[in-house]
Amino acid sequence: MRNFRSLVVWQKSLELSVKVYELTKLFPSEEKFGLISQLRRAAVSITSNIAEGAAKSSDLYFKKFLEDAIGSAFEMESQLLISCKIYPDLEKSITEILFPLMIEVQKMLNSMIGKLKSQSLEAPLKTNS
Repeated sequence: MRNFRSLVVWQKSLELSVKVYELTKLFPSEEKFGLISQLRRAAVSITSNIAEGAAKSSDLYFKKFLEDAIGSAFEMESQLLISCKIYPDLEKSITEILFPLMIEVQKMLNSMIGKLKSQSLEAPLKTNS
């Protein structure tokens, strides 16, 4: 079991979640149950999956939750691109505030997943003999 709070990727994803909540306050109220809800859910999902995965006893399960987290990060990216097209007045804030942090989190997650994959490939196979 890992201490998720000490993971830099979790700290960065928490920062991203806070910024998503702050920025979505600028969205039109008609998006309350649309993009606002979707973006906030995706942001919280990233941090939650990292935390839940860190509590798992094996690297295999941790990797699975990191894969779920990166899936949510790419889902968020798609939603942000849609937001930029629909609300061009928010594009500058989205691209300057959220995109750099989101991309950093995606890269960190991808790196962690890659390391866990390579560790599992290097581990000797267990046999019953």
